[in-house]
Amino acid sequence: MIPDKRYFKISEVCKIAGLKQHVLRFWETEFRQKIKPRRGPSGQRLYQKSDIENVLEIKKLLKEDGFTIPGARKFLAGGGEQKAGKVNSGAAPESFVAGIKAELAALRQQLEEKE
Repeated sequence: MIPDKRYFKISEVCKIAGLKQHVLRFWETEFRQKIKPRRGPSGQRLYQKSDIENVLEIKKLLKEDGFTIPGARKFLAGGGEQKAGKVNSGAAPESFVAGIKAELAALRQQLEEKE
């Protein structure tokens, strides 16, 4: 649950999201469109509730859903419709390979339609 206030310090965001500060700062560089902290008069990062929601979504994609950072970036840019960059998270090798084959077939069809 995210408290109802306007700005949050980096320590508060990390406590809510269960992250270390260096991880959050790294994610800021990797997901510039989704995590945009403001700077206070002292230069301290100040996050809004929308930033925290995005951090939680990114954490879910990376930690639970098995996305790579580039894959999560594509997923977020595509409105959540793509599955690019997802890591095999314990699925049977046959089903993993079948999924890749299906994605390749869909890509082939898209390329043929453009010709």
